[in-house]
Amino acid sequence: MNATWDKIRNLFTRLARGPQSAPGTRGLKRAQSPAPQLDASELKTLGISWLIVGLGNPGPEYAATRHNVGYMAQDDVLARQGDLLEQVSGIPATACVLKLGNERALAVRSATFMNLSGTAIAPLAELVDIPAERIVVLHDELDLPPNKIRLKKGGNENGHNGLKSLSECLGTRDYLRVRIGIGRPPKGSSIPDYVLGPVAAGEGFDEAIATAAEAAELIVTEGLEIAQNRIHSRH
Repeated sequence: MNATWDKIRNLFTRLARGPQSAPGTRGLKRAQSPAPQLDASELKTLGISWLIVGLGNPGPEYAATRHNVGYMAQDDVLARQGDLLEQVSGIPATACVLKLGNERALAVRSATFMNLSGTAIAPLAELVDIPAERIVVLHDELDLPPNKIRLKKGGNENGHNGLKSLSECLGTRDYLRVRIGIGRPPKGSSIPDYVLGPVAAGEGFDEAIATAAEAAELIVTEGLEIAQNRIHSRH
């Protein structure tokens, strides 16, 4: 399959999130293939200045869950560029290099489960010498209404195990966050069951995912404050 068809397929799956193209799966097919791989040692030579991290759980059974909206937003970033994730040699992560404005960003996601995200992201950040304030993390947020997008630097993890792992492994909470609201479960319901349940892909959902992707790009190209002003003013 040639590169042009890969780009067409990526753009199509962004628009048609049907049962066979569930959100959050665009990077999985390439990531599971034994070849090609990104050479970790070569990443240091590419002038990468940002990481864009999508949080979620790998595997098709998790692809359309609330906990994977970070993957979905990252997929939208990839679709805009026509790129797919590839396995990084020697690190349990998939990644690809993106050109955003004048910046080179590494879109990356852990190949581990959510609770161990930091064990993959932190070594990669160290390898390419990216400080926490240049790591943008796309993730689900219980403390925001569904489809609301908010950006911030640092702060508590609010019980989010993926963020806890990142904070622990990076040794700081001062990375940047694109928070994608999923709301809280009904009273008496289990939070783990809720976040691992199917996302409500109704009115406003596609717009929210696209806005989160745009927010990550804006942070890289314009900075956090400008991105906050533009994104927060919408709703």
